[in-house]
Amino acid sequence: MSMNNTSLLQRSLTHVWHPCTQMKRHETSPLVPIAKAEGVWLYDFEGRRYLDGISSWWVNLFGHGHPHIKAALVAQLDQLDHVMLAGFTHEPVVQLSEKLGQLTGLGHAFYASDGASATEIALKMSAHYWRNTGRPEKCRFVGLAGGYHGETVGALAVTDIALFREAYAPLVRLAATVPSPDARAAQPGESAADVAHRAASALEAWLELHHSGTAALIVEPLVQCATGMAMHDACYLQHVRALCDRYEVHLVVDEIATGFGRTGTMFAHQQAGIRPDFICLSKGLTGGTLPLSAVLTTDTVYQAFYDDDVARGFLHSHSYTGNPLACRAALATLELFEKNDVLARNVMLTQTISQAFAPLTSHARIKNARQLGMIWAWDANTTSPSFSRRYQQQAMTHGVLLRPIGNTIYAMPPYVMDEGAATHLAQGALAALEATLAEDNTHA
Repeated sequence: MSMNNTSLLQRSLTHVWHPCTQMKRHETSPLVPIAKAEGVWLYDFEGRRYLDGISSWWVNLFGHGHPHIKAALVAQLDQLDHVMLAGFTHEPVVQLSEKLGQLTGLGHAFYASDGASATEIALKMSAHYWRNTGRPEKCRFVGLAGGYHGETVGALAVTDIALFREAYAPLVRLAATVPSPDARAAQPGESAADVAHRAASALEAWLELHHSGTAALIVEPLVQCATGMAMHDACYLQHVRALCDRYEVHLVVDEIATGFGRTGTMFAHQQAGIRPDFICLSKGLTGGTLPLSAVLTTDTVYQAFYDDDVARGFLHSHSYTGNPLACRAALATLELFEKNDVLARNVMLTQTISQAFAPLTSHARIKNARQLGMIWAWDANTTSPSFSRRYQQQAMTHGVLLRPIGNTIYAMPPYVMDEGAATHLAQGALAALEATLAEDNTHA
């Protein structure tokens, strides 16, 4: 059957319920059919191409169709496609667990398929640990204002996004929320570190009152992505680690979006020189090829489950836990970091991209321009509720995939950008801003 944009679009609208989408909006904002992808580019069936400026929801680290990852997957497919991990094991999951242990300083990797599931695992594991150690009252959680950790029911409990909380409130055992260290909250004369100290003081006051019933604090280190790329000073994480130690509360770092070089170091929390009790990983783990997530923890936590009693074991499973193909893709992705000295190369790449973005950064209608590693963000000075949707449409007309969060424009491109791609991305981002602002009077 020959395929074109129109036919695939209509079939998708008829049969597919797309995620994070009010489907009725596609009456006026058409879906974009994609036929193939290569490097930083997505192509539709009519030959138009779009630069993937957000790494397809932050997963595609080394461009689409990377030959090293593809070759690893083909080789693995010839050996073992899948076997359940309950009662069995295989080489890719062992190798990946060893490698992640070396990178994080944690161990005992537990696998799932997506970031929300990783959050569920970490929260359940923390609460079950306290139960196994004779302190079942420690079963509540605390997160940051504006935090996002996934959209399954358990993950929603620690996700502070009003839209989700209101829609699913009857289903959610809501966690407590403490102030965010978002540097944009700085008062005149305050630094990002001052905001971090202030937020840490609020957390300290909360823990002093509630630590006896609190199992864990969950934090997106350095960048709270879904709340508008809210960045904070690394000293906040140092305060948090000390407070969790003092009050006997687990520290869970959600590195689902910030891990694997996105903030400039392999993992964001490493910039604070701390070690968490749990780390949640996903997104870039397989280079954007296959779904996989992992949770790693300490020997202390692991030993609390090691027992003859089945009820003291960790009661959680997924059919595709530790899938060999996904693990092999993750190993190939990590090999690219080593072979290509990616973290060092990204330092130079960020300079190139930042220079290309300079006209957007200095635009009169932009405030709070910020950058950390391979993340750029700008807040557009607009009150239009439709800004994000209209900006995305304008960006696509200029050959760029950018998807603002509210009035925050952001870019999280793959690590394989060249100067030409950076220029295309920056020019498209700026042109989309100008066009969207020009529409504001009629769409306010």
